[in-house]
Amino acid sequence: MSDKMPVVILCGGKGTRLSEKTGTIPKPMVKVGDRPIIWHIMKHYAHYGHTEFILALGHKGHEIRYYFDNFKDEDWTVHLVDTGEDTLTGNRLKRVGHIICGRTFLMTYGDGVGTVDINKLVEFHEAHAGLVTLTAVCPPARFGALEFKGDRISHFKEKSVSKGAWINGGFFVIDPAALQWVEGETMWEHAPMERLAELGQLYAYKHEGFWQCMDTLRDLLYLESQWAGGNPPWKTW
Repeated sequence: MSDKMPVVILCGGKGTRLSEKTGTIPKPMVKVGDRPIIWHIMKHYAHYGHTEFILALGHKGHEIRYYFDNFKDEDWTVHLVDTGEDTLTGNRLKRVGHIICGRTFLMTYGDGVGTVDINKLVEFHEAHAGLVTLTAVCPPARFGALEFKGDRISHFKEKSVSKGAWINGGFFVIDPAALQWVEGETMWEHAPMERLAELGQLYAYKHEGFWQCMDTLRDLLYLESQWAGGNPPWKTW
C-alpha cells in the first residue's frame, strides 16, 4: 500500500439546509456530542494512520481556524487554507494544490461520517487504472444516482433518486492529474466528475456499512442520538 496520504476536507460551504445551527458557525463546527463533526471525521482517518489534514476553508472559516489554532488534543498536522467565501468545490480543490504537491490524496466533505475502511479504499484505488475513486453508499432517497459498468462509473449525475440507488458518499482517493478537468469556476461534482466518468477514469468503492451525512437538523438529531447512546456506529477509534 502507498505511504500515508494527505486528507483534504472541504469545509467552505454555507450549510443553508442546517440554518438552525449554521447562522453563527460553519457546518463542520456543528457539534455531535461535545465535539464538532469535523473532529469525528478526522478521528476516523487518523485511525487508519492518515494524520495530515488540509482543510479548505470558506464561509465562516475563521471559526474553524480559531478551533485548530487552539487544538492540542491530537498529534495531527493541520493545514488551514482560505479558499474563498463563495468558491465552488472544484476550485477549492485546486486552491490547495500547493500543499498537495503532486501527491495522490484523500478527500471528503466536512459533514459526513461512516465506517469506510480507508485501507481497503486505497487498495481498491491502487488496483484499478482510474484517476478517481469515490465511495458509493446506498442511503434513503434524495441524492444523485450513479450508473455502473462493473466497478467503473459510466455516468455521474446529481439528481433526485428513489430509495435503494447508489450515491456519492465522499471518501475519495484522487490522483492529482484528475484536477486538470477543473476548468473555470465549477463544482467538482458537476463537469469534472461527469467528464471523468465519460473517460472511464471514475471508479466506485461500494461501502455497505454505516454512512450518514449531516445535511439537515433531522440528520444532526439522529447523529446526536447515536452518540448519546454510547456506541455510535461511526466511532472506529
